[in-house]
Amino acid sequence: MNYQKQTPPQTQLDENAPLAGVRVLEFGHFAAGPYATMLLADWGADVVKVEPPKGEPLRHWPPLVGQEDSPFGMNFAILNRNKRCVDIDLKDPAGLAHAKELCDKADIIVENYRPGVLGKLGLGFDDVVKTNPDIVYCSLTGYGQTGPFKDRGAFDVAIQAASGIMSVTGEENGPPSKCGVALADYGTGAFAALACVTALRRAEQTGQPGNVDVSMYSCMVSLANLQTSEYWGAGDVPKRLGSRHPKAAPYQAYLGSDGKWFILAAGSDRLWHRVCDVIETPELADDPKYKTAGARAENQLELEKVLGNKFSQNTTEVWLQKFNLANVPAASINDYSEVVNSEHVKETNLVHQMELPDGTQVPTVGNPVKLSGFDFGIFVNPADVGAHNEEIVADWIGKEHV
Repeated sequence: MNYQKQTPPQTQLDENAPLAGVRVLEFGHFAAGPYATMLLADWGADVVKVEPPKGEPLRHWPPLVGQEDSPFGMNFAILNRNKRCVDIDLKDPAGLAHAKELCDKADIIVENYRPGVLGKLGLGFDDVVKTNPDIVYCSLTGYGQTGPFKDRGAFDVAIQAASGIMSVTGEENGPPSKCGVALADYGTGAFAALACVTALRRAEQTGQPGNVDVSMYSCMVSLANLQTSEYWGAGDVPKRLGSRHPKAAPYQAYLGSDGKWFILAAGSDRLWHRVCDVIETPELADDPKYKTAGARAENQLELEKVLGNKFSQNTTEVWLQKFNLANVPAASINDYSEVVNSEHVKETNLVHQMELPDGTQVPTVGNPVKLSGFDFGIFVNPADVGAHNEEIVADWIGKEHV
């Protein structure tokens, strides 16, 4: 931990934020752990990110933005906004001692190393709780701290495979596919943030510490309630269906005459009748093959052809206007350039600006949840490695220099 670096301006944390005064120490890298602490930081927690002297690997992942002599990883910038950064060499006895001092001052510790890695350094839950008896210690791993898979390495796609997600993603007769969004990483991070504030409330009320074990595998299995209930309830192993739904129809993607795809989600008999009105084929509503939800699901391949022929007679935009007027859930299938530039995103102020250390301005998607009496903002911009070393020592440990 190098305290000879130039001291940055004192960070002004939001004293009125929901988690103001909560100290969070992050031993994180890549996505799941940093996303959890990003959410806590967005709500006003004082998050301190501990990195090795050269920074965590995600700092150097493309796309790199900013000036050529100081490139900054865009993924890192977005995941580590509103945090303060310190660099500590945990293999150095002095660095390890500083890390332990910070652990003693934290309310919450979040780490996403393999099971036992921090424990070998004396930074595991059993070590920290001895000197910080009401600590909330949250560990994010691929398969959890127990069980036969606990020592397996895990990246998002491996968890999507092992947890069943890839078995139901992709076209029915095609190969398995991963979800395009890093669902296992970011979904687990969201579970972890919720677990942290839940355990913190208990700690504040009872003084009881919280040893929080968040498994990417378990979180993804939990999200698959539709699939597990189908297996347990009907004995059917869920399979890939493309954009179709196993128990609802029409509930899938269709193509307009202009070659643009849209989603139609008529998941009830009431909505199905509205669809029939919109496409001016009322006889379909009373057809025994389509009259009930069960019948439509059983005959959805035939129904797909009937509706596909109808939708090919007009543009996607026309169909979307008609369905929206009829209050039938429907949407164009947008790419991300369309999403981030949409009028809805602009009007709801979802995109915010951050400033990199070299002064470059970059956008980021803000916290998606709105809370009365609190406005999300960027109060700590993405920082260089060790940018807040002296500041954190002064704020957390109460020393000017070490």
